[in-house]
Amino acid sequence: MDVSGKTRIAGIFGYPIEHTLSPMMHNAAFQALGLDMCYVPFKVLPEALPDAVKAIRSLNMTGVNITVPHKEKVIPLLDKVNEEAAFIGAVNTITNTEGMLTGFNTDGRGFLSSLAEEGISIEGNNILIIGAGGASRAVSYYLSEKASSLSLFDTDRPKAQKLVNDLCMIRSNVSLVGDMGNKIQPDIVINATPLGLKPDDPLPFNPDLITSKMVICDLVYKKTGLLKEAELRGAKIIEGSGMLLWQGVLAFELWTGVKPPVDTMRDTLLSKIRGAAT
Repeated sequence: MDVSGKTRIAGIFGYPIEHTLSPMMHNAAFQALGLDMCYVPFKVLPEALPDAVKAIRSLNMTGVNITVPHKEKVIPLLDKVNEEAAFIGAVNTITNTEGMLTGFNTDGRGFLSSLAEEGISIEGNNILIIGAGGASRAVSYYLSEKASSLSLFDTDRPKAQKLVNDLCMIRSNVSLVGDMGNKIQPDIVINATPLGLKPDDPLPFNPDLITSKMVICDLVYKKTGLLKEAELRGAKIIEGSGMLLWQGVLAFELWTGVKPPVDTMRDTLLSKIRGAAT
């Protein structure tokens, strides 16, 4: 990659940031399209976030991705936040248009694209989401629009109830699950908790509840213990790498106005993920 005085800079703000796979994915796409752009990871301490956001303007950056722990706290620092990001309460992508910083959240649409790529339609299906954090808010905003029903469960019941209440302001098909010990019969189950990131993490729910007719999704971007158990029971499984890919595709389009080479981004991403797993 050749960097010149004309090179436009994009990047990602987070803390920690060493684990991010976004730079290699985006830089591969820039190179494939011959765009004079470069994507850089920035380790931004929580107390430094306001200065980092100001730097987007002062350095004339094209835009940035935002990851933990900044997705919620960045919102008051922006000039504008689009409707979906405002509802979700989290921003993962910022664009810089002549100094106007606008926040978006591409996670939910990215997840829908990952399902569509696997030939899975949410329309008319009953969906259960485990977890009520930021990832859950992002995907539930879109899933509840077309699903027959959307149920939410979290061990933090007040947190789950708040998300249900928020969704019920715009949807009529959302409910709270109070006990995962009961037999569940959803068509699609989504783990939106961090459980599965570490090898010794417990499963988010009892795998004996899984049937071969279900689709089991995990937002963690590797084959987690939950997905391995679901596979043993004959269920169709969806890894979180698809969501990671497609949220990046959507961010790329926001920054550049062009469609990226999705296959190049996917191959780069999966090569790194599979290499880390060996």
